[in-house]
Amino acid sequence: MRGRRHGLAVGLRRVLLIAGALAAAGVTPAWAGASGAANPSRVPDYRQVIASSQAAIGRPLADVRMRDSNGKDVRFSDYQGRPLLISLVYTGCFQACPVATQFLAEAVREARRALGHDRFTVVSIGFNQPFDSPAAMATFKRQNRIDEPDWHFLSPDPTQVDALTANLGFVYEATPKGFDHVTQVTIVDADGVVYRQVYGENFDLPMLVQPLKELLSGQASREVTLENIWEKVILYCTVYDPQTGGYRANYSLFFEIFAGLTTLGAIAWYTLRELRRARRA
Repeated sequence: MRGRRHGLAVGLRRVLLIAGALAAAGVTPAWAGASGAANPSRVPDYRQVIASSQAAIGRPLADVRMRDSNGKDVRFSDYQGRPLLISLVYTGCFQACPVATQFLAEAVREARRALGHDRFTVVSIGFNQPFDSPAAMATFKRQNRIDEPDWHFLSPDPTQVDALTANLGFVYEATPKGFDHVTQVTIVDADGVVYRQVYGENFDLPMLVQPLKELLSGQASREVTLENIWEKVILYCTVYDPQTGGYRANYSLFFEIFAGLTTLGAIAWYTLRELRRARRA
């Protein structure tokens, strides 16, 4: 729990520090009103934006209608059964969204190496409708060199964009140059419930991988089988190496625990044996 709170605090601190730096530099991003028209006189309340994002945690996903980059109809329920990563972008963005997507691709590759290549799904959703069409999302995918087989680029029904973004706690506003929004990756559990938010165009890798480890470990605990027990051991022994910036298996942790339990068992057996001898005497 302490590690999870620390990771969340680091993420929130980063977003708020960025906002503070912009304000100190005299940069006040345009913040649109409810109509979506740019309103330069309004300064965004970044703390409220983050509060709205955090309020989505524990919320079931709305099963909105979408199309993938091939034009196939999909819904969020099609991705249940495994953890899901959701990134909202708009294809007309030439800086933040491509940078965030490419960094996320690196993080996803490392997470798959650490946890398994088929353990979770990723979706990027274009919220600028009707411009973020399936064809536009396919181009965005190609331009950012995303070749992950389990990463889907989706276009929501234009009538459901507001429901989708509100459901995910994603706040955005139109500006003369595009949109203002906090870059976030929403982590959803296998049952379709929002579990964690990760912020920033880049972030520390454990902020993404640790929640995935927690979700996968929880899934393995639902049914006690030899395979699930071994899976929990592997997840527990997969640790972050700050020197390499990646994850590796450290089975010495498992053997240390096993040795400790064995020692405690031996002490308990010896103590019981001596108690029985004393009673007989």
